[in-house]
Amino acid sequence: MNITRTSNPTLGKNAFTSEANNQRMAGATGTTFGQNNAATETTSNGGVMTLKGAINKTIILFAILLLTGIVSWKMTWAGQIATPILLIGGTIGGLILGLVTSFAKKAAPITAPLYAAFEGVVLGSISSMFEAAYSGIVFQAVALTLLVFGLMLFMYKTGILKASGKFMKGVFVATAAIGIFYLVSFIVGLFTPAFNEFLFANPLIGIVISIIIVVVAALNLILDFSTIESGANSGAPKYMEWYAGFGLMVTLVWLYIEILRLLSYLRRD
Repeated sequence: MNITRTSNPTLGKNAFTSEANNQRMAGATGTTFGQNNAATETTSNGGVMTLKGAINKTIILFAILLLTGIVSWKMTWAGQIATPILLIGGTIGGLILGLVTSFAKKAAPITAPLYAAFEGVVLGSISSMFEAAYSGIVFQAVALTLLVFGLMLFMYKTGILKASGKFMKGVFVATAAIGIFYLVSFIVGLFTPAFNEFLFANPLIGIVISIIIVVVAALNLILDFSTIESGANSGAPKYMEWYAGFGLMVTLVWLYIEILRLLSYLRRD
């Protein structure tokens, strides 16, 4: 197990360093064949990743997500289209684009915005369902997500929380355990529906589980910040800015959904 990876599978430090190394090797190859300034030209082709660039790309992705989310919300709220259609279509599209982005990082400038659009459709549909059941819950979830994001960023920048080896390993193990929990719950629920009913219908159990997941998701942000910063310092190619934004979006979407779920448990009668 490589604990230098963030537990967000899309934002591993190796993802950035390997791309940076590939870029340098390409430059070295150009020099070997005697091309004048080939290394410099290859390295600067499209530029290199910067922290500012990654931030800008992340803002663009979230703007796309917000736009499609609002459209999806309005369509489902007005009954213009069935929520399951948007959920299924958005989930399938997002899954495919997420996999393509993860394995073909050079395509991130195209696939990451498309992924954001599909995620917006999914979140808009989910949010409208929760809002119909619990008025005002979406605003609360968005506000809390932004608050947690800001708090984690502050704690990272001030050094209160550092992405040390032990910290990374702990968050990685916790995230892996949650992933296994999701998978087991899904599989068992297919054959024993009463299992999920017991697990999630009980408010106390649901609250405890959701709090744990929210905390782990929040801690993943520390690893994401560290990985993105390291990626910028390693001289990764410019397209990795889009990949960084995509990876951070994965964590924040997860955090938002879990906060939404936690608030729904707290508001049950």
